[in-house]
Amino acid sequence: MNRIKKLKTRLGDIKIPFFMPDATRASIRGLTNNQILASGISEIVVNTYHLMLKPGANFLKNAGGIHRFMSWDGPILTDSGGYQVYSLIHKNSKLGEVTEDGARFRSVLDGSWHFLTPEKAIEIQFDIGSDMMVVLDDPRPPESSFEIQEEAVYRTIRWARRCKVEFDKQIKKRNLQNKEPLLFAVVQGGKHIDLREYCAEQLVKIGFDGYGFGGRHIDENGEFMDEIIKITANALPEDKPKFALGIGNPNDIIRCYFHGWDMFDCVIPSREGRHGRIFFWNDLENIKKKGIKYIEKNGDYKSLYDTMNIGNAKFKEDFTPFCEKCDCYACKNYTKSYINHLFSVKESLGAQMATVHNLRFYSELVEILRLEQN
Repeated sequence: MNRIKKLKTRLGDIKIPFFMPDATRASIRGLTNNQILASGISEIVVNTYHLMLKPGANFLKNAGGIHRFMSWDGPILTDSGGYQVYSLIHKNSKLGEVTEDGARFRSVLDGSWHFLTPEKAIEIQFDIGSDMMVVLDDPRPPESSFEIQEEAVYRTIRWARRCKVEFDKQIKKRNLQNKEPLLFAVVQGGKHIDLREYCAEQLVKIGFDGYGFGGRHIDENGEFMDEIIKITANALPEDKPKFALGIGNPNDIIRCYFHGWDMFDCVIPSREGRHGRIFFWNDLENIKKKGIKYIEKNGDYKSLYDTMNIGNAKFKEDFTPFCEKCDCYACKNYTKSYINHLFSVKESLGAQMATVHNLRFYSELVEILRLEQN
């Protein structure tokens, strides 16, 4: 498969592959923008569902957009909010319903009712001011029956078409010609290959700037859906970026990349960091020399890295950094012993340094994957 090597956005080019940490509510908890940038991360994801509820899309529009609001100069991707809405409704039908028109749901913040249509999802993302937008789709659990997945696929395609029409309207309305954000469609179909291929085919006919893998990438037994992931990527154009939404386990990122996916996002590095789980390379220097694809031939991806729980008592007198060859601020300035102490006394600096290190680990991961293109 021929790979594109960069994604052009209105705020500059992004080297592919790349990882976007989730700044869910316009913040990666506990970190400054400079700390994020120092890790090698220059693009982030914010959550449309949470931002439309608080502080509100209209507020962000009046504030000059998300970049100005959070003082972030790099590219920002907004999801549609659909996954969060449908997760809410599927867990408790009293909190809303999905119809052909859109999704009606109750806010978990104040109980107020909201109605999210494909058109509204696009308008909100324009109000937020993102550089990469995602259409509203209809995600279902992978264990759902063929009939349920088929219904979701047909609706996803119809909604994608409505989103594209609204996107073009908003470009003209806001006079954004030559300053257009990118618009991504999302392929649904669960674990059914024929539905995935059909959905991809129809979305490509509509025409988008990029395409995403929707729904979970593991089945009801927790097994990685290798065949589905690979076939879906092969069904999409080679000259368009492919976004594996929500895929953030390092091992899964590597597997997805070699199956054809270019973009990844997840809360894992920050969420796990706050709980003291640290990712580290087993032999970073050798990995950079040989490359992940070379090492793949000699063993499992999981052998490349490991994790530690820095709160464990065994690190109390360990005066080495998380990773000897890591160049992040935490590894250059602190020891496991000190970070262990910070967690034991519930000092927020511990979670902050753990997150700084994990983000650097993830940025190194995609840097190593880029070496495979050369």
